[in-house]
Amino acid sequence: MKDLDIRHMSFDEYDEARNPRPEVQDFDRVVERALSRRGFLRGVLAFGSAATAMGLSPLMNSGSARAQTAATTRFAFKPIPIATDYEVHVPEGYSWQPVAKWGQPLFSDVAEFNPETGTTATAQERAFGENTDGMELFNIAGRQVICVNHEYANLDINLPGRPEGQPQSAEDVLLLQNAQGVSVFEIAEGASGWQVVTDSPLNRRITHLTPMQFTGPAVGHDLLKTANDPDGSTVLGTLNNCGSGRTPWGTYLTCEENFNGYFGHSAALPADGESEDQIKAKAEAVAATLPAAFARYGIGVDSVYMYHAFDARFDLAANVNEPNRFGYIVEIDPANPQVMPKKHSALGRFKHENAACTLARDGRVIVYMGDDERGEFLYKWVSRDAYVPGGDTSTLLVEGVLYAATFADDQTGVWMPLTPETTGMTAAEIAIHTRMAASKVGATTMDRPEWVAVNPVAIEAYCALTNNSRRGVKPNAGGDETPVGGPNPRAENNYGQIVRWYPAGDDHAAPDFAWDLFVMAGNPSVHKDAYAGSTNINEGNMFNSPDGMMFDANGMLWIQTDGDDSNEGDFAGQGNNQMLVGDPVTGRIERFLTGPKDSEITGFTVSSDRRTIFVGIQHPGGSWPEASGLPRSAVIAIRRDDGAVIA
Repeated sequence: MKDLDIRHMSFDEYDEARNPRPEVQDFDRVVERALSRRGFLRGVLAFGSAATAMGLSPLMNSGSARAQTAATTRFAFKPIPIATDYEVHVPEGYSWQPVAKWGQPLFSDVAEFNPETGTTATAQERAFGENTDGMELFNIAGRQVICVNHEYANLDINLPGRPEGQPQSAEDVLLLQNAQGVSVFEIAEGASGWQVVTDSPLNRRITHLTPMQFTGPAVGHDLLKTANDPDGSTVLGTLNNCGSGRTPWGTYLTCEENFNGYFGHSAALPADGESEDQIKAKAEAVAATLPAAFARYGIGVDSVYMYHAFDARFDLAANVNEPNRFGYIVEIDPANPQVMPKKHSALGRFKHENAACTLARDGRVIVYMGDDERGEFLYKWVSRDAYVPGGDTSTLLVEGVLYAATFADDQTGVWMPLTPETTGMTAAEIAIHTRMAASKVGATTMDRPEWVAVNPVAIEAYCALTNNSRRGVKPNAGGDETPVGGPNPRAENNYGQIVRWYPAGDDHAAPDFAWDLFVMAGNPSVHKDAYAGSTNINEGNMFNSPDGMMFDANGMLWIQTDGDDSNEGDFAGQGNNQMLVGDPVTGRIERFLTGPKDSEITGFTVSSDRRTIFVGIQHPGGSWPEASGLPRSAVIAIRRDDGAVIA
């Protein structure tokens, strides 16, 4: 891959270059067949919180009296137009302010951020990290404590002035390692708005070097053992923290996504005087010596960050098992900084997007999870034991069954258990090589399943299938075909869609479900066919690549995008990435926020009084949010000017 400039690739592009996935997923074929046999609106795209053709409740027509009433009362803002500038825009009557920016000190003994040169490894260890993503707010004895993920680093921005935008020393690598992970910090609202409570005893940084404990069936397995951890029970750090979740007992879940981009092999590093052909041949020879399972997870001899050139832990020549120790969900207790974070292997190892928690009818814990890569799967965890408020929670993410979803074109689905009996694998192998286990049970390949959101006022869940521009070309890395149909209805799906499912018996623990599509994103100003989107998409609310999704307490779905902001071609008229609000009852979707050009909108959480929402702005362009200097990702606070409840 030395002939490719992987430094400026997105992780999706990096994975495609390393291991191209098929253009067509199983879900695409399922939806295509469902469309043909049921009709578009009546069969697959449905509105109403327990919709339609599955016999769960009557379809709510968007013109009905109830729908019209909901439409006028559930959107407390005037929708805004697209934007193409380097600013944040919110509706009239709302205001925003930055709360925490990359490099902002969490403690008073930390050096202030330099807008031209950034920060240092020492300062970054105790300052707000880079590239905000998933977040949750916790009320801890009256304190407002927010946990925020820091997904990845931008080499050209975080290491300004380095040749070729690459780390040049172990100190540079340490700076990157400290810029990522999680920030936990207290915030408070005063006369100047929301601010970080510097030096709060609850403030802390969790980085690529923070000690963590493994739980579940993978503990002690040979594939987790290293020279520094011969027991296979502890690990340093958490990588590529994308989406998030919160447990019913008040802990934070951070999700390891594109961990594969951090590892490389020192034997494949280019030597002085080698030609491009020699470098490529050497890399291919070294790659042939790697474990076969690495291919399914996209682990190779090159890395995005070049950690392996300066930190032996990330060098596959020295620590071939280290990648097996990432790709999990990590539980953090925001109220107890002394408690070591836990990596829960029972929830599976893959590119976790987020972790949407809810409870079954009998109190068992349910966690929905998407594996964010083309041709991978949607998962569900069902705990063995029930959650009891104030009771023991130690087994709830450790003992239970992991499932993978299958979707049928009659708009039904089944959760397939991943057990030794169904897969022929041991429990530890299922935990470490979860993708292979899901392939063995015939799970439905999907168009990059990202955030899952569970409706708090209806028994239903949603998953953003962000896009798949390569559908139908090749199978996934495990050989599973990726057809058009089911929840993935369009070939070369540049726009994405949101699938919704309804558990049988109104019980999230049920093995069966019915499904429909809440929305198919598109561009009706460019296309007049399926690429125009579903009937709830119009030129005033169109978007592409839904990614983050969260429900508020009213059952309104907040949708964030991470797509093409070129405003050209297929994306003409769609502007910068944005945040919209969707009503599951009517299907109506309206635009609430637009971000700065080049940015992605990430993460959503709400203050305890529900009068402020917090949103992340990741990898902004220009010099946002300042007038000049390096751009800085940030968490912003949004309030109504009249102080009313927002969410």
